[in-house]
Amino acid sequence: MNTGTRKLLLTLSVILFAASIVTIVITGKSAEKSKQVADSPAASTTPPANAEVASNATALPTPAATTNVSVPAAVIPPNAPTTTVSPVVPTAKLKARPSGAAASTVASLGSLDPAKDRFTIDFSTSGAGISKIVFSEFWVNASDRIAAIRHASAIASGANTIPPLPDASNRYFLAPVGTLVNFTVPMLAAHSIQVDGQSTSLFGAVWSQQSAGTFETILVDDAGTPVLKIRRVFTLQAKQGDGYDIALSQTVENLSAATHTISIVQYGPGDLTREANEMMDIRRLQFGYLMSERRDPAQTSVITHDAMLERATVVTNVAAAKFDVWPSPEQKEQDQHLSWFGTTNRYFSLAVHAPMTPTATGVPSKSLATSIESIRASLGDPSSTDTTGAPTLFIELHSPARTVAAGQTADFSMGVFAGPLDHVILSTVPPYSALEMSGLIVYSMGGCCSWCTFAWLANLMVIFLDFLHNYVVFDWALAIIALVLVVRLILHPISKKSQVQMQRLTKGMAEMKPELDALKARYGDDPKRMQQEQMRLYKEKGVNPVGCLGGFLPTFLQMPIWMALYAVLYLAFELRQQPAFFGVFQLFGGWNFLGDLSAQDRFITLPTPINLYFFSLASINIVPLLMGGVFYIQQKYMAPPPSTQQTPEQLQQQKMMRIMTVVMFPVMLYAAPSGLTLYIMTSTLVGIWESKMVRRYIEMTKDQPVVVKKSKTRDAIGKLYEKALERAQSKRQTNKKFKDRG
Repeated sequence: MNTGTRKLLLTLSVILFAASIVTIVITGKSAEKSKQVADSPAASTTPPANAEVASNATALPTPAATTNVSVPAAVIPPNAPTTTVSPVVPTAKLKARPSGAAASTVASLGSLDPAKDRFTIDFSTSGAGISKIVFSEFWVNASDRIAAIRHASAIASGANTIPPLPDASNRYFLAPVGTLVNFTVPMLAAHSIQVDGQSTSLFGAVWSQQSAGTFETILVDDAGTPVLKIRRVFTLQAKQGDGYDIALSQTVENLSAATHTISIVQYGPGDLTREANEMMDIRRLQFGYLMSERRDPAQTSVITHDAMLERATVVTNVAAAKFDVWPSPEQKEQDQHLSWFGTTNRYFSLAVHAPMTPTATGVPSKSLATSIESIRASLGDPSSTDTTGAPTLFIELHSPARTVAAGQTADFSMGVFAGPLDHVILSTVPPYSALEMSGLIVYSMGGCCSWCTFAWLANLMVIFLDFLHNYVVFDWALAIIALVLVVRLILHPISKKSQVQMQRLTKGMAEMKPELDALKARYGDDPKRMQQEQMRLYKEKGVNPVGCLGGFLPTFLQMPIWMALYAVLYLAFELRQQPAFFGVFQLFGGWNFLGDLSAQDRFITLPTPINLYFFSLASINIVPLLMGGVFYIQQKYMAPPPSTQQTPEQLQQQKMMRIMTVVMFPVMLYAAPSGLTLYIMTSTLVGIWESKMVRRYIEMTKDQPVVVKKSKTRDAIGKLYEKALERAQSKRQTNKKFKDRG
């Protein structure tokens, strides 16, 4: 193969990888643009049907669709009192009012002391929901995290000078995103209750706070007689060393003498906040479910396979008036039961799950079906924090209809997970481990590139990187460099063989060029004979014209690693805000350079970000530029000198390849995680050293014959090449015959 053809093949491989990177970078942008087709929210702007609220209450739009549901057999807690069940009597219009005085201030749960609690929870009486969850140990920026660590270390060591703790506003928090028809909807807020087919709003100032996290409301008839009492109790379960759990006890007590059929609608986990300067939107909706009792009689195996929806897909469906999120027609047909449901952003999740209450056999139930029967979605107003102007996604949790006799209480309780997508926590801490909630973690860039991020490889890579960090090098940047060495060591035999083959084939093709030119001069007028003679010459010399493709094998083998590593460094919580090289650069006045391997290296932070099409330019990043310099050195060292026999086209192809490698790669990876650019730059440096060793080996064996030993594989490739030439020649002759007839 001549040098120009070899350069063309290398150019095509580089373009393929660059196109993959570009696709990943713009996937989030294109997905957000597609969401803007939803010009009209699915939620209605009218209050719920037949709803009346207290005079000081604010009506909220109806769910995506409110329908009367069939009444199943009564499902009452085992410890409920035994009473005579009266026939269901149609209920007059009901309205909600506070159980006592409406609270003017709402007490919080938890604290910001990491030694005591994981977070604080601020509540709202509007729907008795959560207005904010502020984490005690997570911060928005890596610099604040480092400052907090130094503050805690100074206190623990009894230092005389205590560095200040960053401002509380810099703590990471979960809060409502956007509004629904100009209403701010608290997280997990109650929306409405259906009583005997009639809907009553529970949103607004209709709740009284009995204590921190405990809310009550009374439903009364036209005469003011109490009919139902609804009680919502949030209990903080997340203590240091445990998970990030909140118990939501939700009960409806029948205060009347009649039997009533009830169902509750509440808001569930919806959109979570995107991080600043995030390159793409990878928010998702994910589920864990149980198979039918026919397939899983014990109801112990929670399934997460094929139970994920991209947020962009849900937004598109809602814009097309497809509101149902769970269950799908297939899930209904297979009688699957929900175990947990959550939404995620890049690093955190808000999820509801089975409360794991003991059953009659003493085994905790993993089913959430008694509290959530279906999940629907609606679109709200664009969020002020979302620069794309996309609508906000709201989720509605619809309970099954329950028949409650006089004096009895129906339970709609559930657990709530509000925390990081940490594989250790979700895989080992109960109840998450029993519920397989590690399924919330998906190392995939989503969109059309889901297949090319190799989630299975990313999972293995996280485990291996974690091993290197915890037991070998104790630093994430060094762990990435160690990964480079391991990968290069594994691929070295293939790389060495491929490079030797390429060098010898290049030399062989150069020696054959006079004979090829002679064949061209002799058989230039007979293309078919020319091809036959070329193939004969290749076989005599033992040279395969496409055999140099093996030289690109190491590059192609590393591409899946690069793509999987991109997903890992972008999504793995373990690497969030982790500095490089033990944080040595942060010792220089809090310099942000390589302070977060999951973000850009931020060599120089710009005072004002510059919005570009692909990303927001917030800093000058030097690692991608150094990577381009390493690519230039690699080309200068590894590329053969221009041959006097090269055509202008071949020289142009070589120049194009150099531009693609030296300029385009740093541009495409400029906003990528600094850990990824560190990996590629290190891998290239190791590749230069490896090529030097290979060239030394070739120099030592230069007196050996150039003829390459034939193999079955190379013979097969040669035959395929020969057949391809024959087919091309036959096609040209056929076309020529048709033209002659014309």
